[in-house]
Amino acid sequence: MDYAMPSRCPVCSGNLEITKLTCPKCRTEIGGKFAPCKFCALDEKMKTFLDAFLKSRGNIREVEKTLSISYPTVRGLLEELLRQLYPEETAREDEKVPSEKIFDMLERKQITADEAAALLSGRRIDFSDEKGREEHE
Repeated sequence: MDYAMPSRCPVCSGNLEITKLTCPKCRTEIGGKFAPCKFCALDEKMKTFLDAFLKSRGNIREVEKTLSISYPTVRGLLEELLRQLYPEETAREDEKVPSEKIFDMLERKQITADEAAALLSGRRIDFSDEKGREEHE
C-alpha cells in the first residue's frame, strides 16, 4: 500500500528532505538530496483547494460550492496558494507602490510624470541616484 508522502516532520513540523529514491522493479537505490516538486510541498488544505480549483477550471463560484466556502475565502486561499508556489513573484507584487501614493508623490513634485507612469505600470524606480534615476522591471 502506498502512502501520501509527508512534507512536514511529524515531530517538529519542519520541512522534510528527500534523500533516497528506490526503483520498485530492480530495487536500485539512489541517495542524495532531491528537491521535491513545489506542488508536493503544499499542505493538505492547499492541495485540496488546488484540486477543487483545477477541477472547476478556475471558476471561483464553482470552488465556493464545492468547498462550501465564501468568495473572499476562495480569493484568500488563491492568494496564499500563489504565495506558497511563487514566493519570489508575490514578493515583488508586495513591493509595488500603491497608486494613491504615486499620485501624491507626483502632486508634491517628488517624482516626474514619466516616473509616475513607470510606477503605475508596475516598474520599480531606483531613487538612489538623483542625477539619473534608473527603472527596474
